[in-house]
Amino acid sequence: MYLAVVAAIIGQALILGQPVLLGYAAAVWVTVASFVRWYEEPTLARQFGEQYQSYRCAVPAWRPRIRPWHQDQPD
Repeated sequence: MYLAVVAAIIGQALILGQPVLLGYAAAVWVTVASFVRWYEEPTLARQFGEQYQSYRCAVPAWRPRIRPWHQDQPD
């Protein structure tokens, strides 16, 4: 969802020819990445513990996986 918002802003910048929107996209990205790192990840770690840590080891944070993740299979 976060990646889609930033991609939409970048798309608007390209379609509308407004380079200022690229700066806006960068600001949104920094804000979202900070929120994820310092709020969402610790909250999920507290809520789900070892299960979330295993998931984090198997699934990349900001890029899509090539193969689907299965809990019972190693990465």
